[in-house]
Amino acid sequence: MAGRGAGPDFVESLARGLDILACFGTDHRTMTLTEVATAADLARPTARRLLLTLEELGYVTSSDGSFALTPKVLGLGIAYVSGLGLWDIARPHMERLVAQTGESSSMAQLDGSDIVYVARVSVPKIIALRVEIGTRFPSLQTSQGKVLLAALSVEELERTLEQPSRAGLPRYIGRSRAQLDAELVEVRARGWALADEELAPGVRSVAVPVRDGTGTVRAAMNVTVHAAETTTEHLLQHHLPLLMRSAGDVSAEWALWQARPHVEVERPAEGSG
Repeated sequence: MAGRGAGPDFVESLARGLDILACFGTDHRTMTLTEVATAADLARPTARRLLLTLEELGYVTSSDGSFALTPKVLGLGIAYVSGLGLWDIARPHMERLVAQTGESSSMAQLDGSDIVYVARVSVPKIIALRVEIGTRFPSLQTSQGKVLLAALSVEELERTLEQPSRAGLPRYIGRSRAQLDAELVEVRARGWALADEELAPGVRSVAVPVRDGTGTVRAAMNVTVHAAETTTEHLLQHHLPLLMRSAGDVSAEWALWQARPHVEVERPAEGSG
């Protein structure tokens, strides 16, 4: 991974530190120094210095030769989502949608050529893929990804698709570029996208856009079902209208939230009149 920066101001040491944080996950909650060095493609001495720095900053803890992330890491992502004001607005609508459909609902945004989950309300069902906040998937294989890709300009789409996925999954090769472009045109025209067992067997989902106050698509919201339990027809005829209504309500409230008057007042010093 070293040497990947193209700009003169690229800080390789910072990038390596972020690589180390990204190594941990559901399947790798604790890792040894050797495992971290291998996963981040770093020399052991470099990985050790970075881990000790992250530990001193409070992002990593160590015990018996193994390292693990601390809850402080959550602040890096929560600060982003909280800054948008999106989760607080979306949560009651997503909870209501899940109660109406009996299925899980998630919200995701684009990060390179992947989608990253930024909000989720789930139901306890056995499904092929485990999804949590921060989970990333290749955008081409998901309904949310298709919605977000369809909202890009031609130039933005080219730049996005040129970026390699960091989701750790093979990129879906189930369509030609011409077929992809045609599908995105259709998604853009109808306002929703379907992914039918493209990400994993048994996983079927439909997604719609979530817009900000300018009308720009900033996120995508979905309903996910198990293909053996829910037909495509039921997903589109019953769940999709409820999803579209929920996403529309989220977009409208988000627009109002962004338009709110907001002034920060400096707190007077103690003892002042």
